Amino acid sequence: MRKVLLVAILGLGVVAASSLMRDPSRVAAAPQSTAVFDADGKLKLPEGYRHWVFVGAPLTPNALNNGKAGFPEYHHVYVEEKNLDVYLKTGSFPEGTVFVKELTRVLNPTFPDGSRTEPSGRGYFNGEFNGMDVTVKDSKRFAATNGWGFFNFGHHPLPYSSWAKEASAAECAGCHQAFVAKTDMTWIQFYPILRDGDKTK
Repeated sequence: MRKVLLVAILGLGVVAASSLMRDPSRVAAAPQSTAVFDADGKLKLPEGYRHWVFVGAPLTPNALNNGKAGFPEYHHVYVEEKNLDVYLKTGSFPEGTVFVKELTRVLNPTFPDGSRTEPSGRGYFNGEFNGMDVTVKDSKRFAATNGWGFFNFGHHPLPYSSWAKEASAAECAGCHQAFVAKTDMTWIQFYPILRDGDKTK
């Protein structure tokens, strides 16, 4: 009797497994997006982003842009590992991808070009945190801006706003649409791991 029961259980397991293999839609869905929206479409300030993958930190200081740089700080850019992995395999980011761009000022400049001298030499160094911008990929919600929504949680020292409404196309999306629409609305060329892939594997 026990042998018969065991054979029956094993048989059901094989049938279930083969059914899943034939029907991929029944396999568990991808992890849920980190993005949290309220009823008005405002985005909640992401949590834990400093533990995500750090992809780079462009710098466009005022001193090198006639005092009128669009973003005169370092841009510390983070993305979750699960979404980076998909990009490295497919060349595009999955739905629900969240990018965080946290700004930091240049540390107390002592030269007109915004640099200073430290034991490592003359250069630019990270100062205080000074704001955050976030982008979210959601093709349905942000169909009008190539599938990405842009949010500003403040361009000022900590603390940032807890929630942010979607920025207008003129504020953010328009520039991405004009210059990087062909690379999934992302400035791939500025980030070695996105541009060149992960060479450590």
